[in-house]
Amino acid sequence: MRYAYALTTALALSGAAAAMTLNHAGAQTAQNEPGAIQAAAPRAGAPMSFADMVAKLQPAVVNISTTQRVQVNTNPFAGTPFEGLVPQGQGGGQPVTRQAESLGSGFVISADGYVVTNNHVISAGQRGAVVESITVTFPDRREFKAKLIGRDVQSDLAVLKIEGANLPFVRFGDSRQARVGDWVVAIGNPFGLGGSVTAGIISATHRVTGQGGAYDRFLQTDASINRGNSGGPMFDLQGNVIGINSQILSPTGGNVGIGFAIPAEQAKPIVDTLMKGSAITRGYLGIQMQDLTADLAESFGVAKGNGTIVARVEPGQAAEKAGIRQGDVIVRVNNQDVTPDQTLSYLVANVTPGTRIPVELVRDGKKQTVTVTVGTRPPEEQLAQQFDLEDNDSGPQDGETMGAASLGIAVTPLTPQIARSIGVDATAQGVVVLGVDASSDAAGKGLTRGDLITTANRTPVRTAADLARIVGQAKSGGAKQVLLFVQRRGLGRYVSVQIPG
Repeated sequence: MRYAYALTTALALSGAAAAMTLNHAGAQTAQNEPGAIQAAAPRAGAPMSFADMVAKLQPAVVNISTTQRVQVNTNPFAGTPFEGLVPQGQGGGQPVTRQAESLGSGFVISADGYVVTNNHVISAGQRGAVVESITVTFPDRREFKAKLIGRDVQSDLAVLKIEGANLPFVRFGDSRQARVGDWVVAIGNPFGLGGSVTAGIISATHRVTGQGGAYDRFLQTDASINRGNSGGPMFDLQGNVIGINSQILSPTGGNVGIGFAIPAEQAKPIVDTLMKGSAITRGYLGIQMQDLTADLAESFGVAKGNGTIVARVEPGQAAEKAGIRQGDVIVRVNNQDVTPDQTLSYLVANVTPGTRIPVELVRDGKKQTVTVTVGTRPPEEQLAQQFDLEDNDSGPQDGETMGAASLGIAVTPLTPQIARSIGVDATAQGVVVLGVDASSDAAGKGLTRGDLITTANRTPVRTAADLARIVGQAKSGGAKQVLLFVQRRGLGRYVSVQIPG
């Protein structure tokens, strides 16, 4: 089942901004200098008003807008068999160039004009668009053309520079001290409305949204965050920037009380690196990862929620060199547990490439530790997309006979011709799913026609008889499920399928 809820970046039109960093430039006092802000900050507990604190902080929060050049095809039949029927000059023979805009938020972090925002705020809003200029506008309506100093797609952070002196700026705080229930204040430009202030509490820390990646770890807040707030700062009651508002969870794109901010502890080192003109490097194992669900945990003989399954090992990368194999469950990295709140991606990405670290894993029910020399994570565009078993675009086929394996699936051996048709390597081996019984657990787990099953209970399968034998042995031994390794479009994942009683 697909849910209507969606994570969206908090942009207006097609942009947004935010970020953080600490910079000592000149002798000017920061807007949130301890001595200056303490008298204005409300007392602990439920404050009567945030007005005095906001008056000190708001001058450093800016509006960030871009102008973009976009080519638009004016042919109404573009992409159809009738595309060539429209004569040149009569309704769209040639693409036309039009301008677009994006709008978001950001904040100044130094008196000489460094600004932090989200990368998506200053990026092209659609394919083929080119960003021509970036403008930073202060609450007093002063405008500055900004230069892009550095950006990092994965963390969604960017640093800009404007030419100015004695500018109002704010400092970063320590987001590690944030607690659920603490008051926070968000300032930004929702829907293009400049200088809007909202207040709320921290709803969760270390929130994993399920998007994956090295930076899927946010502060969650119920302070109203909408499109255009993206890139704006989240302040604690001492006036410190502890987060950068970047995303919302919403069925409509508007605020429903669930917003996410990039924690300062995560953003500041990246911003500091970007300010120096350096590239961001992250650790990399070279594996495809899979979450450890309750049924998979039982199949692998490990505790639920403690570890990540290795679904694929990339040839020549750090994991393979260290002896990590497909089917291993990694439970600790560099002496830190792998948990839903502290994911394997997060732990590995924050290790300096070239560092030797211990990795504890479970293989065939037994724990062992290997030493890995961490590699360097490639650019995002080079990384394969995550395998999604819920991407089920083909149901059971009429007339198919379910296999003797009694899992509710019909299979056939993989041939070179079938391999080409389903997009797997010609050297692959296994059985291909021909059909799935809609009432079976296999269908519920997302198996579909064209999937390639390579192993069952960690044993290679080459024929339907192999699969039937392994399932029969498991059932005779009292097992309630069988562990399949399934490949689709060249990417693989473990699936635990119930054996009918």
